[in-house]
Amino acid sequence: MVRQSATKAAKKDLPELPVVDDKAIDFETIERLFFAYRDFVSDPDAILSKFGYGRAHHRVVYFVSRRPGMTVADLLAILQITKQSLARVLKELIDSGYIRQMAGPADRRQRRLYPTLAGRELALALSEPQSQRIANAMQGLSIAEREAVRRFLDGMQKQTVAVNPDIDGAD
Repeated sequence: MVRQSATKAAKKDLPELPVVDDKAIDFETIERLFFAYRDFVSDPDAILSKFGYGRAHHRVVYFVSRRPGMTVADLLAILQITKQSLARVLKELIDSGYIRQMAGPADRRQRRLYPTLAGRELALALSEPQSQRIANAMQGLSIAEREAVRRFLDGMQKQTVAVNPDIDGAD
């Protein structure tokens, strides 16, 4: 039996990547967004780590607190994750007393989510330092400049970027 080298065994046939003009890429803004996000989530991350929780827990507590009574299906659509991905996180938050799950009034199969008082307090504790960061960053900006920031952020989330089908992993 002949052994392949570790390099050959680990080597994958990767799809051919398109030629991209790196001068057309806005690396400066990409890096600013990366570092802004890193710092924006750092305060909640520190709080969550004390509970043994992560960012997925933060997202669930945040949206359930912002939209009490939302269905599990609504939450899945907002987070754009699978039921399986949500199940563990939601179970931990329910078992810990941060989220309450109740049957829907019209359809008993429907699961509606509500924050408990502790869940609401956790959501506020996680959002407060983020709100403070936003306030600090917006300090000194005019109303028009603040609106431009909001339009930029809206534009970032509404955009769809064409993915080259040759590099998305599909065969």
